[in-house]
Amino acid sequence: MTEAITEYRNENTKDIDLLSTIDMVRKMNEEDQIVAKVVGDEAPNIAIAIDMIAKAFLKGGRLFYFGAGTSGRLGILDASECPPTFSVDRNMVQGIIAGGKDAMITAVEGAEDSFENGRKDAEVLTDKDVCVVISASGNPKYLLGVLERADEIGAATIGITCNSKGAIAADAGHVICAEVGPEVIAGSSRLKAGTAQKMILNMLSTGSMIKIGKTYENFMIDLKANNEKLKDRAIRIVSQIAQVSHSEALSALLKCNWEIKTSIIMIKMNLEAENARLELRKHGGVLRKLLNSQASV
Repeated sequence: MTEAITEYRNENTKDIDLLSTIDMVRKMNEEDQIVAKVVGDEAPNIAIAIDMIAKAFLKGGRLFYFGAGTSGRLGILDASECPPTFSVDRNMVQGIIAGGKDAMITAVEGAEDSFENGRKDAEVLTDKDVCVVISASGNPKYLLGVLERADEIGAATIGITCNSKGAIAADAGHVICAEVGPEVIAGSSRLKAGTAQKMILNMLSTGSMIKIGKTYENFMIDLKANNEKLKDRAIRIVSQIAQVSHSEALSALLKCNWEIKTSIIMIKMNLEAENARLELRKHGGVLRKLLNSQASV
């Protein structure tokens, strides 16, 4: 197998073990600045992926992230943030890592090399789902097994990689390839490659949630206000969108179990909580659609 670009030696950091601490930090930061530019260059491919995922959501499909090692952990991290941020069911976005749950905190040797385990883990997929495989090198056999199974059942596939010559770049239906170049420490793809993958995953989940109406402007209108910080945020959101005082916003939130969108409609349309929920359901739960319809009346 041809050596992956993620294994190349970085000519700019050959002397990193001789540098002062501050110069070492600056050298790492110089390398990190490459990442945003490379990810930005992939914007068209990221946008296509977001539209694929949003389309699947609107048809009842789910988003699955598959990865090994760092890539798998990043997928699980992104998936775990979706329910509290957007109030979606925890099954809507899921992360699966080669080697199972133990691999989240401890390296499971050889987990990425099992094609059959990839096929087995991908049995959760249906033809409505989107399957995203994540790998810096793009070569884990585990992910090739995932892709084979996904193709067999008709799930849409997206590959996120940092190596255009990797196997998943050839096998995935759609590819996002952020080639960030050799790492500060040769082969340590938790660094620039990991940062690039995190940035892309942020865009995929956030972008697809925006597309299905989980935000209003740049407000997090579907968050679960289950602690003091989030309750304070909910009050500020309702106050700003409904253009009322904090006390009025709090009063509405208390009447509807801290549902932000319901509170806004209660205030804007002078409705009781249940009637506000009914109006939202008529518009697919999308706040902007309902407010726009009211503005046009």
